[in-house]
Amino acid sequence: MTPRQLEVLTFLEDYSTRHGVAPTLKELADHLHVSRVTALQHLRRLEKGKHIRREHYRRRGIAVLSRARKLPVIGRIAAGRPIEAIAQPDDLDLLGVTRQGREYFALEVRGDSMIEDQIRDGDHVICERRPSARDGETVVALLPDGTATLKRLYRDKGRIRLQPANAAMAPIYVDAVEVQGVVVGVYRKL
Repeated sequence: MTPRQLEVLTFLEDYSTRHGVAPTLKELADHLHVSRVTALQHLRRLEKGKHIRREHYRRRGIAVLSRARKLPVIGRIAAGRPIEAIAQPDDLDLLGVTRQGREYFALEVRGDSMIEDQIRDGDHVICERRPSARDGETVVALLPDGTATLKRLYRDKGRIRLQPANAAMAPIYVDAVEVQGVVVGVYRKL
């Protein structure tokens, strides 16, 4: 979803909450300062992504299916050499990767050890908070020395291998690791 589509969805959600009905196409176009044709294109993309349902030929026939929500960005994570875990609270508008009843957080990525998994420097990883992971899952790992890193986790002959997704980098081997969360999505600002 593009930032503009997120803006459209947020407007639809806010308008519907405030007024009890969806906005008309004209009201949406006026809010976005675009033509009705452009506003309709945004609605079609949101409908195709199953974020809204349109009842065609009804004046206010838009139902919001996905909810925009703010996700706490709790700091930065190294995708490279482990770094000290430092909290830097912020919020990230997010849509569509979280499930009700589970706890999520986001971290800003620093480094390029996960580029072959399409996780780049400056991206935000969306993580489900849980203390364990299956082999091959990408995790936020807290190492015994207090540093944290983002890698794929594997149990390997009595120790843990934290595998980067970058052929130019070597894995990290440790006896124990504390899993802080498992990556469930990546958010990239364009």
